[in-house]
Amino acid sequence: MKQFAPKTPEEFDFLEIIYKKSDWIATITINRPEVYNAYSIITLQEMITALQDAAWDDGIAVIVITGTGEKAFCTGGDVKEYASEFINRPRDFHKWMGVFTQFHDLLRNCGKPTIARLNGMVVGGGNEINMSCDLAIAAEHVTIRQVGTSVGSVAAGGATQFLPILVGDRRAREILLLNEPIDAKKALEWGLVNYVVPYEDLDSKVQEIAEKLINKFPECTRYTKQQLNFWKDFAWHSTIGHAKDWLSLHFSSLETHEGMQGFVEKRNPDYLKIREKAKTGMASETLWGANLRECKSCGAKYLPEEFNFCGKCGNSL
Repeated sequence: MKQFAPKTPEEFDFLEIIYKKSDWIATITINRPEVYNAYSIITLQEMITALQDAAWDDGIAVIVITGTGEKAFCTGGDVKEYASEFINRPRDFHKWMGVFTQFHDLLRNCGKPTIARLNGMVVGGGNEINMSCDLAIAAEHVTIRQVGTSVGSVAAGGATQFLPILVGDRRAREILLLNEPIDAKKALEWGLVNYVVPYEDLDSKVQEIAEKLINKFPECTRYTKQQLNFWKDFAWHSTIGHAKDWLSLHFSSLETHEGMQGFVEKRNPDYLKIREKAKTGMASETLWGANLRECKSCGAKYLPEEFNFCGKCGNSL
């Protein structure tokens, strides 16, 4: 059908990815090195478009996902975008998560084998992309890390679902609760990647594995991938809808404000401040306490319990 006709990469006007097709291989490169290849909503939308084109192109047998340069594969979502947009309008994160979910669903279900070419740091949502791919080839200097509980979020966009499947329950808990970097050697031992090679050999190893995949029957490969997706799909579809709603609501919380503003301001979040608020009986979920106070001067209600002055008329509470 005409609608399924493949396009050349030059026909797309991508801003934040580089898309190439050659010799049965499509390569999608996140091209935001200034933010260590963190993805914005534009990046996700462009990757969806490229993935769909590669999935429909009968001249493509293998899809490679990577990042520009050698410092970072992908460091997850753009925290500056989160802090500037979604802290102010948490409901918009629900919309963002819809795009994020669409990308991961397509990555897992594109019908063609995918390779994560890990050229640098793999952080947060970057590791979720890594785990959504079928195979992963890492350069020796690569580190992998989840950061959710350090920045006021939960890594429920693939990490909480897929890590127990890939590395086992105890190791998944270590990765997700401690947020410590894992070097390439340990990542290989734990099953987070398939191969580790010197950086200068990364492209040749990707090419070698891609050629092996190309020389297999496409229909059998597609259905093998579908069968292998069972446990990932089961975990994903059982939880992602809940994660989408909870994470959206959580964007209005004190934890998210402190974690993401700390990142933007390049300082460590004050974790103990939040714990101390709860310990002393204050509301630790909201920025200025629970909305309990009422102004006797103007009658304003539902003012935060930590306010000493009315936010409407300015009089003392």
